[in-house]
Amino acid sequence: MRVDQPLLRRSAPFVQRKDETEQPLVIIVDDDASVREALSELILSAGFRPISFASTHELLDADVLDNPGCLIVDVRMPGASGLDLQHHLAQTGNPKPLIFLTGHGDIPMSVQAMKAGAVDFLTKPVRDQTLLDAVTTGVAADAARRAEAVIVKRNIERRETLTPREREVLREVARGRVNKQIAFDLGISEVTVKLHRGNVMRKMEAASIGELIRAWETLPASMREDGAT
Repeated sequence: MRVDQPLLRRSAPFVQRKDETEQPLVIIVDDDASVREALSELILSAGFRPISFASTHELLDADVLDNPGCLIVDVRMPGASGLDLQHHLAQTGNPKPLIFLTGHGDIPMSVQAMKAGAVDFLTKPVRDQTLLDAVTTGVAADAARRAEAVIVKRNIERRETLTPREREVLREVARGRVNKQIAFDLGISEVTVKLHRGNVMRKMEAASIGELIRAWETLPASMREDGAT
C-alpha cells in the first residue's frame, strides 16, 4: 500500500445515487490524508466503493453508516479513537464490521479490538492482499448480518398477525410439546389446539414444524419468553 501520495483536496459532500445505496461501501477513517488516498485507490482497484473521513467525528456527522459494507479504521487519531468508535457502534446497535489498521498498535489493544468483534487488527505497512482479504471478509459478514435481519423482521411481522392464544400455542410447539400436553396446559381441547396450530403454521408461512421452530428461534428473546404478548 502506498502512503506517499500528496494530501487530498477537500472532497465534495458525499451524495449517493439510488443505484449505489445497496452497493458495499468501504468507509476509511484515518487522520493521515496520504493514507486515506492510498487506501481509497486500493479499494477502488478491487471493485469496492470507498469513502474516507479524517476523524471519527466527521464519520458520525455523515449519513453513511447504514450502508452495506465495512470500515477500515485507524486506532489512534485526534479526538475519539478507533476503539472509541467500535464501542460507540456497539452501544448504538450497529455492529458494523471493523478492520483496524494502525502504526501504533500493541497486543493488549489488538486483543481488546478482536474481543469486541473486529474483523482484523493490522499494522502499517500492510500487504495489499492482506487488507483486501479482510475487507472481503468484512463485507461478507455485513451482508450475512443484513440478510439475517431481514429474516428476523419478517418473522416478527408474521408473529404480530397471531392472536394471543395462537402465540401461546406457537411457544408451546416450539418447546416440543404435543397437542395433548398443550391442551392440558392451556385448558382447552385438543381439537382447539389443532385449529390454533394450523393457523400458526399458515400465518407464519411455515411448511413444517421444523421450519416453524427455526422461525421461532429467530425472534427476540423477549418475544420467546412471553409468548402471548
